Amino acid sequence: MTKLRVPSLQHLARNWRATSMGVKRVLVALALDPPNFTYKPLYSAIHDLLVLRQSYEQIVEGIRRGVKRERVQSNLLSILPLIRDYFDGVNPSFVQAVDRRFYPVGRDLLVPFDPPLIYGVGGQIHFPWFSFWRSNPLKDETLALFVTMVEELLLQDPDLEAARFTILDFSAPKPKAPRRLTLIDARDIPRITPERKAEMLAIFVDGFQLAEAELAGAPRPSDDKRPGRGDAADGQGDLFDNPP
Repeated sequence: MTKLRVPSLQHLARNWRATSMGVKRVLVALALDPPNFTYKPLYSAIHDLLVLRQSYEQIVEGIRRGVKRERVQSNLLSILPLIRDYFDGVNPSFVQAVDRRFYPVGRDLLVPFDPPLIYGVGGQIHFPWFSFWRSNPLKDETLALFVTMVEELLLQDPDLEAARFTILDFSAPKPKAPRRLTLIDARDIPRITPERKAEMLAIFVDGFQLAEAELAGAPRPSDDKRPGRGDAADGQGDLFDNPP
């Protein structure tokens, strides 16, 4: 039996579809054939850059040594210069980890949200969210849904309610084009109305439950028979887990 794991908040938004059957199909497909690589080394790189003040060359060498698969290594190293350029000249007064939070999507469905970090510059708290997907990043209504849910969580914390929430989108504009960094200020994203949000989340919960029911009777594919989504899967961290 293949067990359906609860998605992260960002994966919920990305895998949302207009119908519960659409949600079910994408969740079942991802559960049966998940991505087999992770962007987690980049979060370690960001920590080393901001907290440990390691040189860019040391960080590159760390990824080369720690990531053996050439295609995955190349993918990570295509993002690293954009990260370096963004944080060039940033001298935070503090860098702090943020505890995991849960968003109640349904009565029995709590979706995890793991902010990577916050940092302070000139009295302003910055809350960056890193979107490492190469293709199909959040946009339009799914982006608005994600921002709306994240803002609700931030407003529950007095230490974070005044934080400047910025999404760093590292996607490529075309399939064969190089990645580029697009900064999305959350203040510029229209919020989903409570009524529309409730409707969208109800669709997702229904789809999740349908996927659970279908997978309950599905055999778990063995690694040698699984087609393997590889780099084409464009996973963000682990498929259903946000970065630590």
